[in-house]
Amino acid sequence: MARIFLGIDGGGTKTEAAICDETGRVLGLGQAGASGIDSAGAEQALVNIGAAVEAARRHAGLPAEPFDGVFFGMAGVVSEADRAIVQEIARRLRLGDCVEVDHDIRIALAGGLSGRPGIALIAGTGSSCFGVNARGERWQAGGWGHLISDEGSSYWLGWNAIRLAMGAYDGRWQTTLLEPVRRQLGLKEMTDIHHRLYTQGVTKAEIAALAPLVIAATEAGDAMAQQLLCQGAQELAQMVAAVARHLGWSAAPCEVTLVGGLWRAGETVMAPFRMALGDLLPLAHIVMPELPPVLGACLLALQGAGVMIGEAVCRRLGQPLMGGYI
Repeated sequence: MARIFLGIDGGGTKTEAAICDETGRVLGLGQAGASGIDSAGAEQALVNIGAAVEAARRHAGLPAEPFDGVFFGMAGVVSEADRAIVQEIARRLRLGDCVEVDHDIRIALAGGLSGRPGIALIAGTGSSCFGVNARGERWQAGGWGHLISDEGSSYWLGWNAIRLAMGAYDGRWQTTLLEPVRRQLGLKEMTDIHHRLYTQGVTKAEIAALAPLVIAATEAGDAMAQQLLCQGAQELAQMVAAVARHLGWSAAPCEVTLVGGLWRAGETVMAPFRMALGDLLPLAHIVMPELPPVLGACLLALQGAGVMIGEAVCRRLGQPLMGGYI
């Protein structure tokens, strides 16, 4: 009987699960709510991971039996204590005995470059950068959470959109973001912002959802929104450059794969980033992801079980599965 493997991509907005066999054939996919442990918390993460795995099992037509290998790529996992929390979730869900846990950007790199050495840059709800060179040396930049990091991400853009909107309300700045931000936050008056943020509360996902307002304002010619996007692009490029320096690519060619919802804005985001990265790493080559992060998690689960990852396995992982997410 073929061995069965599970990959998990646990983020600040959603959780994705993918089941594959040892040849790389994808059998089932599932999706549920957020499971990043720093945003969702351990108990909600358990619920949403369980729901995503169950959906993938239904899609694959598989019973609730342990997997032969599991790899978790989880937002917010940066320490051994974080890994222990996720390992306990896997134990409670009875996913199997062979379970590995790492941060979500590792699976982004594995999927984006189909296991090749290089650098992955995530710009989604949050941001982070991670690389592995041919010697197996690793380095991470950013990814330290929204209170001190996440520069250039959708959250960072959304938070700055609020800041710019309030500055426009005060009369300090000129920007078109005032009314769009007020409407999206459901404010009757901008003076309600204090209650909305500090009493009622606002989630990380709600703030990240303001990023499209910045992109729209940029495309409409808003100078302050354009400046904000350029600043974000510089921050993201600096992360890539820091990883490249540590891994020996400052003056050598390297592949950089881009992952996360922010890149779906296309050239509005890509153009300033490409310019900023070219100034810092002129030999870097941008590669759009060859596999999604959740299938990168499957690839790492296979590797962890000793499966050789060749072109045939990567090709099968990349074949579309009818039905999508259940």
